[in-house]
Amino acid sequence: QVQLVESGGGSVQPGGSLRLSCAASGGTDSSVFMAWFRQRPGTDREFVAGISASGMNTHIVDSVKGRFTISRDNAKNTIYLQMNNLKPEDTADYYCASTTNRGASLSWRIRSGVATYGDWGQGTQVTVSA
Repeated sequence: QVQLVESGGGSVQPGGSLRLSCAASGGTDSSVFMAWFRQRPGTDREFVAGISASGMNTHIVDSVKGRFTISRDNAKNTIYLQMNNLKPEDTADYYCASTTNRGASLSWRIRSGVATYGDWGQGTQVTVSA
C-alpha cells in the first residue's frame, strides 16, 4: 500500500498559478502509474492527468491541456501538477492516486477510472475566484 500526501492547494485569482505536490511513501515500488483527479462541487471525481512510473508517458485531459502539466521526481517519490492560467471552473478538491495496473499507461478507460486506483491521498482544495 502506498501512502500519498498532497500539498500546494489554495486560493488564487483567475489567471493565476499553483503547483500541487503529492509525496508517496510505503510500497512505492509497486506503483506503475500515478494520477491527479479532481472533484468539483456536486460532481463525480474526474481524471485530470496521469504519469507512468518512469515519467516517460504522460496524459492530460483536453479541458486542461496547455494549462496543466504533470511531472515527477522519482528521487523524491513525488509527482507534481503545475496549473497555469487557472479558471473558476478549475475550482475543486484535487486528489493524487496510485495504481499497480499496468493498463493505465495504455488505456484511457483504465487510467481514467476511479476504480483503477487503490491508493488515494486526502485531497487538497483549489479555489479560483476573483
